[in-house]
Amino acid sequence: MTYDADILIAGGGLNGPALALALANAGLTVTVVDARPGLVRAEAGFDGRAYALAIASRRLLQGIGIWPAVGDKAQPIHQIKASDGLAGQGPAPFFLTFDAAEIEEGPMGFLLEDRHLYAAFLAAMGAHPKITLLSEQTVTGQAVDASGVTITLGSGQTLRGRLLVGCDGRGSQTATRAGIKRVGWGYGQTALVTAIRHEKPHNGIAHQFFMPEGPLAILPLAGGHHSSIVWSETEANAKAIQALDDAEYLAALRPRFGDFLGEIALAGDRFTYPLSLSLAETFIAPRVALVGDAAHGVHPIAGQGLNLGLRDVAALAQVVVEAARRGEDIGSAVTLDAYQRWRRFDATALALGMDTVNRLFSNDNPVLRLGRDLGLGLVNRIPALRRTFIRQAAGLNGDLPRLLAGKPI
Repeated sequence: MTYDADILIAGGGLNGPALALALANAGLTVTVVDARPGLVRAEAGFDGRAYALAIASRRLLQGIGIWPAVGDKAQPIHQIKASDGLAGQGPAPFFLTFDAAEIEEGPMGFLLEDRHLYAAFLAAMGAHPKITLLSEQTVTGQAVDASGVTITLGSGQTLRGRLLVGCDGRGSQTATRAGIKRVGWGYGQTALVTAIRHEKPHNGIAHQFFMPEGPLAILPLAGGHHSSIVWSETEANAKAIQALDDAEYLAALRPRFGDFLGEIALAGDRFTYPLSLSLAETFIAPRVALVGDAAHGVHPIAGQGLNLGLRDVAALAQVVVEAARRGEDIGSAVTLDAYQRWRRFDATALALGMDTVNRLFSNDNPVLRLGRDLGLGLVNRIPALRRTFIRQAAGLNGDLPRLLAGKPI
């Protein structure tokens, strides 16, 4: 049987390229099909869109050869401060502070702009002899048989591989064509995303303010005086705020943001996206695996979306590469079952945990407000418990795939 590639990947966002590099570095051939024109995104100017990368995710990026190209553009996260609050009233007296000094591994994570990370992925894929990137192409069909999977592109071209991986987001057509159903619900919230320039330096501190309408995350970017914000509001409020001009938008943001960083100004484009939970009922089907948002779309409350996807990448790459080295079928049910056993419980538990936190904090019930404030204060006063949360946020707990532990596959 002739194969165009060992693995076919639908979706070229971030998880797709990361998986492609992890597999190709181990000697497997990979074709990535991406609907978007890659250079447009890679050559974009500053817009503030960024990702919070856990320590374990940085290890993976190092292991697949990406971190050397982006490390000097990343902002280390030295502290995370979380507190309850109301617009115009500042944070509640009880708060929670995570400090990188409490763990041995260094900064708890890094903030890295999308444009830098994607450009590095694009360059690495283009230079790799075992990766073929098909930009501005879509997968319109897939057919599975005993020995492989054949996909059809919008151009009419067909490609055959041993395994198809869906990295095509929450609306994954790979999952739909494989008959995989989804469960989930909307939060009635919309995230407003933009970049802020502020007068005082952020000192590498990330802030999470929990307000009745939804959380506001202030995430430090490289350079000291810019931060990315992810500002959750009710759908109606968000629609009205997004429709404002820049001066009015800032006027709505200021009482929520506060004055702890001095004067603020908009420094990037403004984006919105609806917030929901979306879980695939299974992460696998015959000759098909789902990774990242295609498997689990989560609330951004803890900035764990990309980190969860990279955990999928590391686990799937490891089980596939180890199967190949044993001479086994990399697309077999045995191989894919190993991936699902490794990832489904962890991803689902974290998604539901973030769902619970969002529901607990996104309200103004005085009883719940008192309870959660006392809870934050209690955790803050117990070093061992605080350290556990820090290590969890840094992606250091659990059964880590080798790439997340800083080891080669």
